[in-house]
Amino acid sequence: MATAIGSVPHTDVDAACRLVFDNLRDIPMWPQLPNLGFKENIYVQCTEGMPGIVVDEASNRIYFDTTRDIVGELEVLYGHYINNEIDRLAISREHAQGLYRFLEILKEDRYPDIKMLKGHIVGPITIGFTVSDQNKKPGFYDDVLREGIVKTLAMKAKFQVEKFKEVRPDLPALIFIDDPYITSIGSAFVSLDRDEVIKYFNEIIDAVDGFTGIHCCANTDWSLLAQTNVDVISFDAYDYSETVALYPAEIKSFLDRGGVLAWGIVPSGLPTPETVAGETTESLIIRLEEGMQLLVDKGIDKEVLINQALITPSCGTGVMRPDLAERTFTLAREISEAMRAKYFD
Repeated sequence: MATAIGSVPHTDVDAACRLVFDNLRDIPMWPQLPNLGFKENIYVQCTEGMPGIVVDEASNRIYFDTTRDIVGELEVLYGHYINNEIDRLAISREHAQGLYRFLEILKEDRYPDIKMLKGHIVGPITIGFTVSDQNKKPGFYDDVLREGIVKTLAMKAKFQVEKFKEVRPDLPALIFIDDPYITSIGSAFVSLDRDEVIKYFNEIIDAVDGFTGIHCCANTDWSLLAQTNVDVISFDAYDYSETVALYPAEIKSFLDRGGVLAWGIVPSGLPTPETVAGETTESLIIRLEEGMQLLVDKGIDKEVLINQALITPSCGTGVMRPDLAERTFTLAREISEAMRAKYFD
């Protein structure tokens, strides 16, 4: 089955949703639309209600202000969290126009082939280390802000699940945590203990009444992600299959407990968003199977890999030209259909 990472370059909300429903027929996701404005930026979209947060649209800046009563703001957040007051931490329409149009379309048309609905939040490591306070200190190094980040993101994930249930109570939710900054774990830039990172992810994962995924579009310690409670590990299979194969024992354990690998085999996003123009369904299937073979050679059963796989673009398509983004979605669908015909039909 095919799905995608959140962002698309379109500014026409209906066109973005058509792209999704035309191609992601099993697992459609609501489109994040960063070109509509700063509030749809990945770093801003999920921050409404986060303790200490300041969004300065005039200068396209987001930061934490620790001169505010952040302890008091965290106490308010705790109250909403404990009482499951999800709507108090809603993602508003002005921050996610694609989400609300996606939900409206699902009310209008049943789309009987859909297996689940996909949403997404930015990850806690990315927010915590790319958004700093007024003194340039990353938010994650402040105990109060860190708690606020994790609990706010958990509530944003829960909000999406609830909205999905309102329109399609028959379908499970899949919420991806998009956290590109986990590539820096273990570096001089991120001084976090491994167990701490797992704990923060699990707090969000365990709050979700549905399936969850973690997406990273570069190299990281894949064994760490495999040791969280996540259901799906999403990676750039176009460029980084070799790095995932460095952790065969951990990946096997992840698969043995029912985990799914989302193979981001269609090149998208930075640093070269035009790469997809030179690829075809056939060339990408060859590359995908070569990546899978790396794990098979390490002792992982090919049938398990096939059965527990999703096909996706390697990253969001928000920085691409619309025509290339559309090609990316088409290729993801065609690869999924071809692999299904080869192995299941």
